[in-house]
Amino acid sequence: MFLTERKLERRVQELKKFRYRELRHIGTFVAKEDTEKKTNPEVPTDFEGWKTMKTGTLEKEGGDRWKGRDLYLWLHTEFTIPEEFSGKRIVGIFDFGKTGAGNNSGFEAMLYIDGKPYQGVDINHQEVFFPEEMVGKTVNATFRLWSGLEGGGIPKPQEHQLRRADLAYLDEATDDLYYMGSLIHETVLNLEEGNPFRYDLLSAMNHAFNLIDWHCAGDEDFYQSVALADKTLNDAVDQMNKTSEVHVSCVGHTHIDMAWLWRLKHTREKASRSFSTVLRMMEQYPEYIFLQTQPQIYEYIKQDFPEIFEKIKERVAEGRWEADGAMWVEADCNLTSGESLTRQILLGCKFIKDEFGKDCEYLWLPDVFGYSWALPQILKKSGIDMFMTTKISWNQYNRMPHDTFKWIGIDGSEVLTHFITTPEPWSEPGSWFYTYNGLLTAKTVKGIWDAYSEKAINKDLLISYGYGDGGGGVNRDLLENRRRIDKIPGLPTLKTSRAGDYFRKLKETIANTEEYVPSWDGELYLEYHRGTYTSHAYNKKMNRKMELLYREAEWLTAMNAIQSGDLAIAKQDELTEGWKIILTNQFHDIIPGSSIHDVYEDCVVDYNKTEKIALEVEEDAKKGFIQASENTYSVMNNSGWTRNEIVAIPVTETGSFIASDGTKLKAQKEDTVTYVEVKDVPAMGFETIHFEAEAAEKEAAVFTMSANHIETPFYVIDLNEYGQMTRLYDKENEREVIREGERANVLQIFEDKPLDNEAWDIDIFYQQKMREVTELTKIEVTECGNLRAVLHMEWKFDASVIKQDMIFYANDRRIDFETWVDYYEVKQLLKVAFPVDIRATYATYDVQYGNVKRPNHWNTSWDQARFETVAHKWVDLSEHNYGVSLLNNCKYGHDIKGNVIRLTLIKTATNPDYLQDLGVHEFTYSLLPHNGDFVVGDTVKEAYALNQPLTVMDGKATLQGSFIELDNPYVELDAVKRSEDKEYLVVRFHEYTGSKRKVGVKLNFEYKGWMESDLRERPIEEMHTEKEIQLEVKPFEIKTILVKLA
Repeated sequence: MFLTERKLERRVQELKKFRYRELRHIGTFVAKEDTEKKTNPEVPTDFEGWKTMKTGTLEKEGGDRWKGRDLYLWLHTEFTIPEEFSGKRIVGIFDFGKTGAGNNSGFEAMLYIDGKPYQGVDINHQEVFFPEEMVGKTVNATFRLWSGLEGGGIPKPQEHQLRRADLAYLDEATDDLYYMGSLIHETVLNLEEGNPFRYDLLSAMNHAFNLIDWHCAGDEDFYQSVALADKTLNDAVDQMNKTSEVHVSCVGHTHIDMAWLWRLKHTREKASRSFSTVLRMMEQYPEYIFLQTQPQIYEYIKQDFPEIFEKIKERVAEGRWEADGAMWVEADCNLTSGESLTRQILLGCKFIKDEFGKDCEYLWLPDVFGYSWALPQILKKSGIDMFMTTKISWNQYNRMPHDTFKWIGIDGSEVLTHFITTPEPWSEPGSWFYTYNGLLTAKTVKGIWDAYSEKAINKDLLISYGYGDGGGGVNRDLLENRRRIDKIPGLPTLKTSRAGDYFRKLKETIANTEEYVPSWDGELYLEYHRGTYTSHAYNKKMNRKMELLYREAEWLTAMNAIQSGDLAIAKQDELTEGWKIILTNQFHDIIPGSSIHDVYEDCVVDYNKTEKIALEVEEDAKKGFIQASENTYSVMNNSGWTRNEIVAIPVTETGSFIASDGTKLKAQKEDTVTYVEVKDVPAMGFETIHFEAEAAEKEAAVFTMSANHIETPFYVIDLNEYGQMTRLYDKENEREVIREGERANVLQIFEDKPLDNEAWDIDIFYQQKMREVTELTKIEVTECGNLRAVLHMEWKFDASVIKQDMIFYANDRRIDFETWVDYYEVKQLLKVAFPVDIRATYATYDVQYGNVKRPNHWNTSWDQARFETVAHKWVDLSEHNYGVSLLNNCKYGHDIKGNVIRLTLIKTATNPDYLQDLGVHEFTYSLLPHNGDFVVGDTVKEAYALNQPLTVMDGKATLQGSFIELDNPYVELDAVKRSEDKEYLVVRFHEYTGSKRKVGVKLNFEYKGWMESDLRERPIEEMHTEKEIQLEVKPFEIKTILVKLA
């Protein structure tokens, strides 16, 4: 009847501006563009020739404008803090522009006082407080403004305005009443009808606000009436005796994306501004605790702003700044290899330990687009048993049933997992979309409990609060809100806490509960952002290439060092620096392909640098074990298996190739190379072959080749007029591989217009509009010999061209499709389809340190939601005695439904990168029909050979045989490297079939002893001095051993 709630809302907003008393307008600045754009520039001291810029005022918005894209602007002024401000909280209010939604575009600034970083200024941090010792002194204030970028899409300049610059002091009673009134009003709106506190709070607030004398707003009588109202309201709230069984802990945080709608360079600057603000806020709020993850950001600060880094270390030592989170960056967990995830934790935890003296306790990944089933094992074997995320709440179809649960990994390892359930302030009732950039409001603090699933077993929750991505983290509003929410009845208690303290208590609660604790046995698939398996193909290709190159380089430099008698000289330190670049570019908006164009231009530079580091290390190592020898070639096998394979040798003369045992090898001479079939190349070792020029008869071809019919030792293939397979008959197994009436190797193009988030998403309706690539412009046989045959095909599709070599082998069942595409189809998704004659209800997908089986039907909404899923080097669809695998050398997106296996090849979005994936692509996929399942069919080994073919080097290897041998063919060797502490050789492998096995490891060099370790290269047992290394390995288990050299 009296419109009390609406009236009070207006009164609170009216009160806001009266918090600042005796405003002194700062009317002008001198300004100059900073064209050097350095991360930590020298602050100017000479302002001659700078232009004058005027600021607007509170009463009349105005002020000069500034405009640019990625523009830096220096602003300088001097002002004196008046003596009459002594004893007051002195505050400057600065508004220099706009900040885009989610703080993803817009102005950010660093304020320097006397040339030193003082605080970040942005739309969330317009207040700057000055200490008492500045009273009566002239303040030398220089701002460095950054215009920001457009937030994705076509580049365009950003326009800003110097809206306001004022100096004042804070009236603390008015400030208190403003915050208390705001929070009580919001509490009233969010408490349910019938809750007594709803009426008590509204009545108390109305009574207090009626005491304000508004007719003289702004004079001394007004402020006295506000002080009375403030005391009256606080007394009334205190008398309500708040109690709550629900307790919320909150930790300040700024979620800084390493790159996204800005470059890595900008992140270095965002971090400096945000961290300066945190440190300044800590001076004012002794209860403020701040969490920052991602050691890469700390390393940037250490390099760029050492004075800020030293202050951070002081706060860490006090316990007010929490450094944890485990990973080097918050990495994508779909596309990165198992070894990359291990290195994320190894290097991330090592930095935290070395710099802050702290062991990491938990994995903090709030914003990653799905979580590999391998993660629980990786965490447990890294000494971490707690995992936090938020992103799974963004599922498109199915709400995750639990928010606190035991996550069971691929090997049976368990980690306690907790979802932060903070709602957005604008969330609708029933929404299950949570945020990691929490705000402290009555709605969010109440909402985190309302949304939480496991109320029966846990009544303590955690909010991570603060503005991310250059938004500066926690601001004064949030800190003041926290103090008042903790007092207001009807809401949970709200205390500051370290995340580590919260997680330790949560683990204790779960361990001691008598209630059922739910578990989740399987991957945490995000029903969203499925396009990230494919967007920005270059980064995905280079990431895999670098992962494999660094694996090889680490082995070669360690082997060379051991042969030299000193493991410490292995160039692991250089490789570790390269690994840091690889790991940084695995950030969850870089490798998924969801960043702006500028980011991917930087990635080309990064990957070139990374590759150069590894190649130089390899060349250095090869000097130690490759001797010059005319017409002699060393074939290197960097896998854990003995291999038979065809290699290309740059010889065009006629002659013979002789193996080290004197055997003449089969060869096929072509125009630019000779293909040689090498046999029994030892695991982690070398085979030497010698060329002898001589007359040699050309061996007869073993293939029958024409444009539409091919016969190989393994297959009979028919092609139609479009170059598509209409028949693939397996002669050895007497099976038709392609289902009758279907066509295989069909290139399909789908309209790709998701509802939102172009680069991130593929929506299920993409399947409704498909065209095939059928304009075959060329088909010819380019090779036909005794070892291999090649059918070359070319197609046109609108503005795009596709060229492909279909390669068949005499002694290998694999069929390779080496593909070159010049692609210009915007918002069009390119896939290749193989409808195989296999009846199965699940398919097997290669993932980190193992593989996962997923349904290939849509029986449930959970199955349907996985219409696009991720795999690494291979997928397989098998019956008990026969199957078909599809391999690849740089692709990740797959969909398998019924009998159709499809690989996603190219996705072209226009936002955030308006030029995404237009241009040339090169990749290979391979079809492998096989006997038995993927284990019997050697799918893992064939996929490895596709990705890491045997390498040919000029000269003779001094090492003959294997450096390391594993006596079990069902384990894969993941790493051979010098330990980070220079003390040990690290050997890591995993079981890949899902079976318990015994494994013997033979080291063909002298050593003192060995012991098992965790993934962070820390021993977990005493040293074994016996030379026999025998281990029992559980299904999909990772084993790491440390070897002490003699």
